[in-house]
Amino acid sequence: MSKTQPDGYSVVPPLGSGPPVLVLHAWWGLNATIRGICDRLAEAGFFAFAPDLYHGKVADTISEADALGSNLDDNFLQAKAEIADAVRYLCEKTGPKDCDVSVVSFSLGAYYALDLAASDPEHIGSVVLFYGSGPIDHTTSKARYLGHFAENDPYESKENVEELEDALKKAGRPVTFYIYENTGHWFFEPDRLDAYDEVAAQLAWKRTLEFLRNK
Repeated sequence: MSKTQPDGYSVVPPLGSGPPVLVLHAWWGLNATIRGICDRLAEAGFFAFAPDLYHGKVADTISEADALGSNLDDNFLQAKAEIADAVRYLCEKTGPKDCDVSVVSFSLGAYYALDLAASDPEHIGSVVLFYGSGPIDHTTSKARYLGHFAENDPYESKENVEELEDALKKAGRPVTFYIYENTGHWFFEPDRLDAYDEVAAQLAWKRTLEFLRNK
């Protein structure tokens, strides 16, 4: 019996199948930008799915996003369970045998991506982080990591990024982090007009596709 799709946005690549990629949204929610990222991943040959951790709610302002994100973190066990369910869905749709899921995550979603790689090492092989980190024990992880971070980021300090990179290396994980000059938080998201940097975003996307393809 086919697994019912969890709440979220799923895109099948043109050929009808492809490697699974889980997309974890930022604190804005599952908005047009995140759906667009799933569309672009599918165009590149991946089967993309973004769970809707806010279940229909989307924020436009920082205060709205902060409230939604705080509520999610207050119910983090439920969020983690929904993310695990999304992984099961992806594996069923793309082949449960030796299922190797990549994760592309943004800001708030990055913490949950790091946690997922540690809690489900048998299924999570690659993790892409956009300007997000978190205090996770990485010793159980089997994933490799790519990180895109802003040079000027009040939400994700240089110290946090360096600590995460060091922790991953100490855990024996392959890790490559990039710092994008003269950028701030959300530099990859075109709907954030005050932060979007087209040149940096294009470079980060190119690096992301290369990383996902070159396993």
